Amino acid sequence: MKRRDLERHLIEHGCQLDREGGQHSWWVGPSGRASIPRHREIKPNLVRAICRQLDVPAPGNVN
Repeated sequence: MKRRDLERHLIEHGCQLDREGGQHSWWVGPSGRASIPRHREIKPNLVRAICRQLDVPAPGNVN
C-alpha cells in the first residue's frame, strides 16, 4: 500500500500526525500511537499492525 493512501485512511479515522522523527512519522490515534516508516510502499502486514496499534480498522484493499 502506498504511504500516502495509508495516511489518508488514518486521517479519515480520526488519527493525526504527532511529529516527524529521523526515519519515521509518529501518528496518534483514538487510543494509541504508532510510527510509520518513510517508504513509498508499506507492506500489508505492517499496515495491519499500524492500524491495530492506532485502534482503527485496516483498509479494505490490504491483501
